[in-house]
Amino acid sequence: MILAPRAAFACPVCFGANDSPLALGINYGILVMLGIIGALWVAFGSFFMYLRRRARLAETGELPPARSTRLADADPLHTAKSGRHVPHAQGGTV
Repeated sequence: MILAPRAAFACPVCFGANDSPLALGINYGILVMLGIIGALWVAFGSFFMYLRRRARLAETGELPPARSTRLADADPLHTAKSGRHVPHAQGGTV
């Protein structure tokens, strides 16, 4: 290692063997990592485009209605509109 430190620590790619299986594996690994980063960028950008579109719709008042427009439909225990009394956990009624 003292006489030839470059040869002791170098891989076949560093020696110029570009056709070795190690070089092919390194190239595929780089492509996979670039693909993952690209997919994350696309997902991140599309999320912000979605937020921008929703903000524009909220400004103009064109947001679609919620899935349940009545609070009683969304929460079965909330019965203020129906007039029924539901016992509360602390002994009273809601």
